[in-house]
Amino acid sequence: MSTSTHPAHGHDGHDCDDDCGHDHDHSHHHHAKPAGGIYLISPSSAVRDPDTVALACERLAREGFKTAVDRAALAVHQRFAGTEKQRLAGITRALKQKHPIVMATRGGYGLSRLLPQIDWRAVADSGKRFVGLSDFTAFNLALLAQTGAVSYSGPTAVADFGGKKVDDLTAALFGETMRGELEILSFETQDADPVDARGVLWGGNLATLMSLMGTPYMPKVRGGILFIEDVAEHPYRVERMLAQLWQAGVLQRQKAIVFGHFTDYRLAPHDAGYDMPAVVKWLRSVVKVPVITGLPYGHVRTKATLPIGQKVGIATEAGMAHLVIDEHQH
Repeated sequence: MSTSTHPAHGHDGHDCDDDCGHDHDHSHHHHAKPAGGIYLISPSSAVRDPDTVALACERLAREGFKTAVDRAALAVHQRFAGTEKQRLAGITRALKQKHPIVMATRGGYGLSRLLPQIDWRAVADSGKRFVGLSDFTAFNLALLAQTGAVSYSGPTAVADFGGKKVDDLTAALFGETMRGELEILSFETQDADPVDARGVLWGGNLATLMSLMGTPYMPKVRGGILFIEDVAEHPYRVERMLAQLWQAGVLQRQKAIVFGHFTDYRLAPHDAGYDMPAVVKWLRSVVKVPVITGLPYGHVRTKATLPIGQKVGIATEAGMAHLVIDEHQH
């Protein structure tokens, strides 16, 4: 996979570990504002090891981000990061504190319970840039449905900055997106229909997105660019969710459907050759919407940070796809 920003920064070929001292700040390419600091909250599952959050803060500092950890971020109640009241209070504090970026420590499960109690207008009016993955899809999409505001699907503190190693490209793409420097995300694709379109970028974790169907938190996006990923979901389950989106009329209204990574599932002998490529083939047979695979996104080490609710462009050529994030330079 080759993920590049535009102008090309030559991320390829530099294999960093956490202590390499390589300067990841690419802001010399643009006169962009500094990204500012990050406030960490835990709106979903409990953090298993507090040391991972401390390590994430150190790593983020190396990337140029000051951090502050919400006082309830390490709370535990059953499988959740504290009671509903504690987790809601963390979101409210995030709106009032000074740092411009609010990042989830981790995904898991828990935001579904909170959606009716969150003041979405206050979230949108705060101007904060919210970022997270997986269960955080519920927050991203509810915010879009309720207010039209943009938020981000991207790294979480524990998974991406609190582990053994930080993925150099994930960190660089996050920084560039937060600083408003990322113009085009290009990636290799083995399987892409021809497309050149513009539309609202939306999506995220497929199972979480499906849980919003029929609720006030499901965005009604027409002419959009839908991106999806999932983890530990057998291809037949992925197909079943896509069948529901098709039969509900959602997929037909999009300009493109972009597949990130679907990981950590186990095939059975009776699948007999049925795998994700078979799902994609079936999808193309029922929905006449361009399908693109290979987006660097999902429960994987290297992931882009994607602006949910922002108008973007998508274009494909032989073996490559280009997601045009920011067109103001062109």
